[in-house]
Amino acid sequence: MKYYENILDTIGNTPLVRLNSITKDIPALVLAKIETTNPGNSIKDRMALKMIEDAEKSGALKPGGTIIEGTSGNTGMGLAIAAVIKGYKCIFTSTDKQSKEKFDALRAFGAEVIVCPTNVEPEDPRSYYSVSSRLVREVPNSWKPNQYDNPSNSLAHYESTGPEIWDQTDGKITHLVVGVGTGGTICGTGKFLKEKNSLVQVLGIDTYGSVFKKFKETGVFDKNEIYPYITEGIGEDFLPQNVDFNIIDHFEKVTDKDAALMTRRIAREEGIFVGNSAGSAVAGLLQMKDRFKKDDVVVMIFHDHGTRYLGKMFNDDWMRDRGFLTEERPVASDLIAHHRDLKLVTISPGELVSHAVAKMKKYGISQLPVMGDRGIVGSIDENHLFNMVTENTAALDKRIDEIMKAPLPVVKENTPLEEIAKQFSKDVPAVLVELSNGGFHIVTRQDVIAAI
Repeated sequence: MKYYENILDTIGNTPLVRLNSITKDIPALVLAKIETTNPGNSIKDRMALKMIEDAEKSGALKPGGTIIEGTSGNTGMGLAIAAVIKGYKCIFTSTDKQSKEKFDALRAFGAEVIVCPTNVEPEDPRSYYSVSSRLVREVPNSWKPNQYDNPSNSLAHYESTGPEIWDQTDGKITHLVVGVGTGGTICGTGKFLKEKNSLVQVLGIDTYGSVFKKFKETGVFDKNEIYPYITEGIGEDFLPQNVDFNIIDHFEKVTDKDAALMTRRIAREEGIFVGNSAGSAVAGLLQMKDRFKKDDVVVMIFHDHGTRYLGKMFNDDWMRDRGFLTEERPVASDLIAHHRDLKLVTISPGELVSHAVAKMKKYGISQLPVMGDRGIVGSIDENHLFNMVTENTAALDKRIDEIMKAPLPVVKENTPLEEIAKQFSKDVPAVLVELSNGGFHIVTRQDVIAAI
């Protein structure tokens, strides 16, 4: 029989998958390490288990103890799963910018979650760093992993993620692209790969509002760089000890909007359902595309699963509220797209009203433009005809030019839907669209409603 002793034995050995659509303009082979196959659906399972095991060995974590940690959600998930198997309690502090789904997932494993404000200094007693440190002092038999400064974080990736990538690429990897938060993933993995081949480039993805990029390039910790940002899992307003700037060759900053939009694109274009840090990484990769050559092998880390962002990046209303999703409003050419191939039905001024009735019946339409030698010269519609014919059936034998109304309004193909809608009234049942080839097509109320 083939089985694992417990769920912790399934951590690691995640697949490496080629990206094909989004990266089509990059000459290199681009591969994504899909960490969502870990039991907690993120790469943080690796370091969470490693930190616990090392703490058990050192005696810092004792039987029946309580694990207290500040986390954006994924590390907490890894710790919570391990705690279930090993018999520990968990209390996690996090920020109010994290997705609700992350908190709900932590609570599903029996963890207590304390939500703290994002827009405060790390030293502020309200910050999720400070609250977790206070709780460790107050809760008996507790231990704080401190993922930011705990060397077991980087060591987990030095021992597992790095060797897996080296083996999966047959040692051909040339670039590692990773979003940088605690620094454990990029620095542990990067350290191993650089020891195997010093030419491997380690490229970190940062976000605006974070201090990493400027510090790497200038050595200056600039507090003016710090401001709130939406992107989750990467960037910091302090320097974690696990961020080894000697290992990271370059930082690339990515905007919140670009990261969010790319997160959605990965699902729709590659069929891979991953989170915000993956969106940041791919957006950063495209910004750096000139760095890569034909024979390069680029490996990216896809940290966590998209289900943790259903209320955020994958929610249209959330995206619109932040100005990330700017939908183009339909124009006239969009309104006629589904029937543009049909010929516009018209009637000439010299035909009879009875002919108009027959055409409307034959084509199932409610209005007819009147087309003369000078172009559109008038219009008739079913309401107009109904009133006329019911009052005097002899009207059926009248010429169209005797009873026609004013021509329908004419708009260009690029006229926005809002402007088209304004043309309609009690007396104007349709609008004509002047086509680029000189002809005309018609937009009805039904077309407008369908577009809305």
